[in-house]
Amino acid sequence: MADPLDIPADVPAVEMREVEVRLQGRVILQDINLRIEQGSFWALLGPNGAGKTTLLRVIVGLIRPTRGTVRVFGRPPWALGPWRRAIGYVPQFHHVDLRFPVRVKDVVMMGRYGVLGLFRRPGPEDWQRVAEALERVGIAHLADRPLRALSGGERQRVFLARALVTQPRLLLLDEPTAAVDVAASQSLYDLLRQLHREGMTVVMVSHDVGVVAQFVDSVACLNRRLVAHGRPEVVLTADTLDEMYGCQAVFFHHMPGATPHMVVRPDDAEQKP
Repeated sequence: MADPLDIPADVPAVEMREVEVRLQGRVILQDINLRIEQGSFWALLGPNGAGKTTLLRVIVGLIRPTRGTVRVFGRPPWALGPWRRAIGYVPQFHHVDLRFPVRVKDVVMMGRYGVLGLFRRPGPEDWQRVAEALERVGIAHLADRPLRALSGGERQRVFLARALVTQPRLLLLDEPTAAVDVAASQSLYDLLRQLHREGMTVVMVSHDVGVVAQFVDSVACLNRRLVAHGRPEVVLTADTLDEMYGCQAVFFHHMPGATPHMVVRPDDAEQKP
């Protein structure tokens, strides 16, 4: 899909400096300094309650930092103007009543409302964008199907299509493989990698440390603060993961130099901020 926005290629997709977020008196994020270049593929890793979802919401502009500066394509996320459509956001939890008989293509059209503006009805171009987005994620044949009739993996692709329907330059996803099976997860990762290869900047929250390391080119290890960030093969050491997850993690090394596989013990039961 062609990019209709004139965003300079040398401007970072995201830049955070000394960002702190306090919610209800609690420090959720502290001293975050992060620069995400356009065209990169990042994974945000960390235990539950580490602030990963909050960080995504700061980038989207849903939460303003208590301190520090945030820039998305060189502008504060709450002052992007027409560039707001350059952000596609797929939250982890979708507040959709599956009893309501909404069709797949109508859910995807919801992503166009910010482009349409108030009181404008979708036109042929809008429906064409919906068709393109559904084709892009491989579910064009489900356009007229009720959302409730889909599997978990298919529904996740619907919400991804909704995020893609504005032709974003930056795609943010919060645990996109949660509640889907292994085959659907692998298929989704493959799709995200293809979008990245086509030039899209992708930032994904995940717990699948060993899996995402195969797909992304950069990781940010978060536990309220940035523990480490950089290339997976450099950053994802047992020491870094131990600092990030603490005693909640058990590490398995299959061979020297390989990314350690990790299992988080069941006592990791904090709630996401």
